[in-house]
Amino acid sequence: MDHRYESSETLRNKCAACYRQFNKKEHLVEHMRTSYHSVHEPMCGVCKKHCRSFESLREHLIGPLPKAECERIFKERGCDICLTILGSRNSLRAHRESCLIRPNYNGLLYRMANLGIQDELRIDNSRGRVVALACKMVGGGSDGSLDLCARICLVDEHERILFHSYIKPNLPVTNYRYETTGIRAEYLRDAMPLRNVSRKIQEFLCNGEATWQIRSKGGRSRILVGHGLDHDLKCLEMDYPPIKIRDTAKYPPLMKTSKLSNSLKYLTKAYLGYDIQSGVQDPYEDCVATMKLYMRMKSQFHKKENYPLATDPQNKNNFASWRQNELERMTPEQLLDFSRSDYYCWCLDSQDYY
Repeated sequence: MDHRYESSETLRNKCAACYRQFNKKEHLVEHMRTSYHSVHEPMCGVCKKHCRSFESLREHLIGPLPKAECERIFKERGCDICLTILGSRNSLRAHRESCLIRPNYNGLLYRMANLGIQDELRIDNSRGRVVALACKMVGGGSDGSLDLCARICLVDEHERILFHSYIKPNLPVTNYRYETTGIRAEYLRDAMPLRNVSRKIQEFLCNGEATWQIRSKGGRSRILVGHGLDHDLKCLEMDYPPIKIRDTAKYPPLMKTSKLSNSLKYLTKAYLGYDIQSGVQDPYEDCVATMKLYMRMKSQFHKKENYPLATDPQNKNNFASWRQNELERMTPEQLLDFSRSDYYCWCLDSQDYY
């Protein structure tokens, strides 16, 4: 419905973020308490509707039941990768050329990744503050279903290999999963033991800081990027503070509308525009994909807020500090103005907000 023809009472009870309509103002207030709408949510470039994820935004624009006007404009001048609406078709063509990422694997580095010969990793403050990690698993146990880490890669923000090695698992390998891993028994015979690899990576990530001293901002420790890092770190038998982890499998804007994780293969195709994991899978390729996704999410421009998280002490009682009748007298825009995100937006990694 066109906003011009909506009654003032209707607009009074309509969420200013997701445009959900409520019969009573008290229901809108309760919705705002629990929805955590914020400037960090993906937003439609046409109607400015907030969506919980890019998948939800994609459905709003081109899904089974899209909003007609938004669909029409998006088809004319919308980027199907980043979902941005451009000013003209010419602008769209120029934008899409830069938005469509083509993997530019350095020939020598890529061959080194496949050979697994770069296994020196030293603490070095000059080697960037963000690294991406990916592992490949072989099978253990009687049926080969137990994941054992057998190959690992670590790259920096510029996609340069910092560490790449085969790993000798602690348990016997019963299935090398050769079709997808490309790993043979002889590759692991003289490989570095798992404990040594884990210690090297832990020391490099902490960068001289004790794990318990690592803070979300500042310090020397590095940000760790990956996909399904809970599983990778468990297989590596190591811990790292969640405040320093950026996991593309658990980042709300990159998840399905059902709040389940998307595969890295899907995310790379949908939001970077190229294919990975065809045939034998290489951890270097996965590292590059997760780093590109992280950098794309980090580079998004959102309005700067002094305290952007709902969990920040300054925001914890945002709604509780007001009486119910005071909240019900506020406009939907005022309610949205002090609503905050319930997840850490990666754009904050490029801001000093404390």
